[in-house]
Amino acid sequence: MSSVTSSVEGLASLLSRQKNAFASAGAVSADTRRRRLQQVIDLLVRHHGALTEAIDLDFGGRPAGFTLMNDVVGALASLKYARDHLQDWMQDEPRAPFAPYDQLGAKAWVMHQPKGTVGILGTWNAPLYTLFSPLASVLAAGNRAILRPSDVVPRTAELVAQLFAEHIDPLEIAVVTGDVELAEAFSAQPFDHLVYTGSTATGRLVMRNAALNLVPVTLELGGKSPVIVTASADLKKAAFSIAVGKACNGGQICINPDLVYVPRALLESFLDALRATYRELNPSVAGNPDVVAVVNQRHLDRVEGYVLDAQARGARIESVPEPVAANADDRRRPLRVVVDPAPDSVIMREEIFGPAMVVLTYDELNCVLDDINARPRPLALYYFGEDPQEQQYVLDRTVSGGVTVNDVMMHAAMHDAPFGGVGASGMGHYHGHEGFLEFSHQRTVFKAPAHDPRREWGLLPPYSEHFLTAMLASVTAD
Repeated sequence: MSSVTSSVEGLASLLSRQKNAFASAGAVSADTRRRRLQQVIDLLVRHHGALTEAIDLDFGGRPAGFTLMNDVVGALASLKYARDHLQDWMQDEPRAPFAPYDQLGAKAWVMHQPKGTVGILGTWNAPLYTLFSPLASVLAAGNRAILRPSDVVPRTAELVAQLFAEHIDPLEIAVVTGDVELAEAFSAQPFDHLVYTGSTATGRLVMRNAALNLVPVTLELGGKSPVIVTASADLKKAAFSIAVGKACNGGQICINPDLVYVPRALLESFLDALRATYRELNPSVAGNPDVVAVVNQRHLDRVEGYVLDAQARGARIESVPEPVAANADDRRRPLRVVVDPAPDSVIMREEIFGPAMVVLTYDELNCVLDDINARPRPLALYYFGEDPQEQQYVLDRTVSGGVTVNDVMMHAAMHDAPFGGVGASGMGHYHGHEGFLEFSHQRTVFKAPAHDPRREWGLLPPYSEHFLTAMLASVTAD
């Protein structure tokens, strides 16, 4: 239907045309919203094979099964859930008019109005999911959208842009591709809302650019998601869940476990269980088609630099299932477990986002909570334990985007609950009804009664002494 846009001028023109089309079209019916969602669903279903292959090539090794589960099926679940529920979400919400108008026939309600055109900046680690999952909420709310895939996965980005250009009206949903210059220009455009998924550092730049046009933002960032393993936990179950989480996408997930707090007396038992479980999942690493490679050499060098810095400062390093020599042709790497690194180590400050994790030993739970609360608020927090009072204590004493108890990352897979960060891990939500609300303008409407009583009741100038007495009588704490 349209060629792919890859210039700043083309992006500005596209946004202007989408906005004009939105203004001309007027109210967006439930049928139109469902049609748009179904078009994206059909595109994903029809071309999932080519998209999966493109992601594998961009990563230099990403199992088709994982991409289908994480990116394709995960995105389809978001799109279908929004499609099947938007009719109920769209309904006006009656509200109670204030006295005395409530007695005179006045009415009030909140309508959910589309904002217009929403820009979505996706990321490379889940290149389909981070575009299409927020897109589900955006389309359910009646908006149009312009997507910008990450240039770290260029084959995937170009294919997504090509498929949308061929099958979907660009005045409804369009895709632009380009380098860092285009990405920076994207966040500075006068969208009606902007969604960004990625690092906290880049999130700050996106928010700064959006502020130039007072564009509201939804930021899905990351941070160092902590795991608290307590003495009451099933240690094998905890080790299994954490191993599965770290093996998932090679650790390249924004809610991946970063810091694992383990009672000092249980450290060796925990490490033994972690090794055993991880070896069951991945008996070997080099050449193993089930292991997700680090996306490029720059990110591989970054993660390796974190580990070497910690080792130089005295940390214990374990490689699971076994050490693997560096190989420029195969970026699959073992899990590097960094035990009790120095507090000033780089790995203690930066989000790892790769096949490594930190294990910190502790003696008192309160010390763990103090350490977590002293850090920027994370996108996810994980608790392993069988003590209900202890569980509630952890929930009450911490703040995070979301929580999974006795597992990791599962809260993010819920389509009937909001997913989002807090503080340095982001703001706003998508998924479910909260995602619909995120991209809707909640517009209050008051309809006056047929008769206006203000003049006869003395509520208009000139104000009488009786009016002043009545107002003073209303100033009460009851």
